[in-house]
Amino acid sequence: MSDADGKPAERRLGRGLEALLGQAVSGGKAGGNLPSQKPIADEKRAEEAPADPVQDGGLFQVNVYQIDTNPYQPRTEFDEEELNSLAESLSDHGLLQPIVVRKDGDRYQLISGERRWRAAIQAGWTEVPATLREADDQQVAEMTIVENLQRKDLGPLEKAVSFRQYLERFGASQDELARRLSIDRSTVANLIRLLELPLAVQELIRDGSLSAGHGRALLPLGQEQDQLKFARQIRSEQLSVRATERLVAERIRNEDDPHGLSQTETTTKAGDGSSREHLVPLEQKLRSALGTSVDIREVAKGRGTIVIHFTSREEFDRLYHELLEREGRDRMAG
Repeated sequence: MSDADGKPAERRLGRGLEALLGQAVSGGKAGGNLPSQKPIADEKRAEEAPADPVQDGGLFQVNVYQIDTNPYQPRTEFDEEELNSLAESLSDHGLLQPIVVRKDGDRYQLISGERRWRAAIQAGWTEVPATLREADDQQVAEMTIVENLQRKDLGPLEKAVSFRQYLERFGASQDELARRLSIDRSTVANLIRLLELPLAVQELIRDGSLSAGHGRALLPLGQEQDQLKFARQIRSEQLSVRATERLVAERIRNEDDPHGLSQTETTTKAGDGSSREHLVPLEQKLRSALGTSVDIREVAKGRGTIVIHFTSREEFDRLYHELLEREGRDRMAG
């Protein structure tokens, strides 16, 4: 069976999923008990694949137990109440958007629509409408990331995991992934760096106690015990991201200059006794861009130094290559 307009589905990233929206359709209902909520794909095997071959972009009915999960999907937990609500909606209104699958031997593998698939089984359906796509592993991973970026209920760490898996599996650079997804490289880099935080801090981000911005502000501390200590302080005192950045910057400055000599030198040589307030927002922008602590030290009007901190050889290598890449992009743009 072909889709409504008879045209093949778009193959550009971010557009393929949009092309699959259609009218509500109902799935086949099961007559007995609902399947177990254990791993669904292994609960029951379908007897045969459809006799008539389906073309790329075609809409067809597929047995729900002939479908396997998407290996590139970072989400592993699904809210039971949301699934119940979606199952009721499917029973009342049908499925407004078919799931998307690809052929995998004599079975099918999900590309998008796992919640709809699980809810269909919970509603007692034995078949579900699906759109078939021809896609290799890299295309499936990219389409999964695109779908996840559009989801507001998917956390930053789950998105970060999908980015890292893609880079490791396909040997791509962050620049390449950003270009493929039409997003800023900083978005990719900032999310992935959250995975460098201690697991206890990641859990605070995962449960909503801390935001991704808080997590990025903690990265320059380097030491896990410091990051965890500050994370708990953020939660208990309900600190904003800006307040966290100031707290971290002050801690690093005190470690590097325990007697405040640099600040004294700045005030004396500048000759006007002015505060550093005008430098703080500049430091924050540099910290956000580079993902590490940065100090601006003004020793005279229009003169000074910019200090970029690193806490390991790996972080030094990252900063070194990132600065060289920026220089190369600037030259190309010029």
